Formats: sequence, C-alpha cells, structure tokens
Amino acid sequence: MRALSDSGEAEALVRDLFQDKRAAMLAYARQLTRNHAEAEDVVQEAMVRAWQHHAALLNGKGSVYGWLMTVVRNIVHDRYRARAARPQEVSVDADLTVHDHADAVVDRVLVRDVLRGLRAEHRDVLERMYFANATPSEVARDLGVPSGTVKSRSHRAIRQMRQRRAGLDRTA
Repeated sequence: MRALSDSGEAEALVRDLFQDKRAAMLAYARQLTRNHAEAEDVVQEAMVRAWQHHAALLNGKGSVYGWLMTVVRNIVHDRYRARAARPQEVSVDADLTVHDHADAVVDRVLVRDVLRGLRAEHRDVLERMYFANATPSEVARDLGVPSGTVKSRSHRAIRQMRQRRAGLDRTA
C-alpha cells in the first residue's frame, strides 16, 4: 500500500475503518469493560489513535483488525490501572453540608425538662425503657410491678410529655 500524503486521506482511512470495524471493536470493548458507555469511549479513543498512527496501519506488518483490537485492549487496561492508582473519588451526590447540632441539643434540653416534670414512677419507667433499652417485662421485674402497670405508666408519661411539649411550642 502507498503512504498517505495528507491528513484528508488519513481521515478517510479512519472513517472506513470505523464503519467496517466499529461493531467488532465495540463488542470487544463492552466485553472488557462491562459498560456500554465506557466501551463507546474506548472505541472513540482507539479511532483517534488509529488516525494518529495511520502509517502503522498501512505498513503491511500484521493485520489492521489485530492492531485495532490490541489498541482497544490496551486502552481498557490503561484506564483500569489509572483508576486503581488514584484515590477514591467523592461522589457529586455526597452530602458535604455541615450539620448544625443545635436542634438536637435543644430537643435534649426540652426532653430533660419535661422528664423532670413527670411523677417519679412515670419518669423511672421511661428512663429504664428508653435510655436503658429495657423491655416492659424487664422493667416490671426490676420494679416489682405487673407488666401492665409499666405499659400504662409509659403511656401516661408519654402523653403528658406530648402535652407539655405542645404547651412549650405555643409559648415559643
């Protein structure tokens, strides 16, 4: 084959190769990457390399198809190595906002104040159930009262807390 005299002929060669070999290159790249979009990018990059090295395609040494497939494989391997060498990228969706914990502090203060206003037996049941993660039957055993008493005390205490919280919200 003759050497190409200008970039126009190189473009024509690459255009013909793209039409003839694109499907096979894409299938091979997709097999290697397991990602259609990335495979498309690999094929495009391979075609750019074919245009840049068009003389290698016409030198009569080896097949054009073999050269193209080798380029596709090398591009995929280069991309894999590059990803493995760089640190993990942060997703754009990552929550980078600074969280203000003031609301949580205010809630804790309000809960503590409302708890102080409860009768001792109600407060004791809630503290054991919610802060010590005890079940109603465990609380009943510890306090020496029936399980139903523990449940009714917790129900009344929570209802009182809600009423007091609603009163605080109206005054704020």
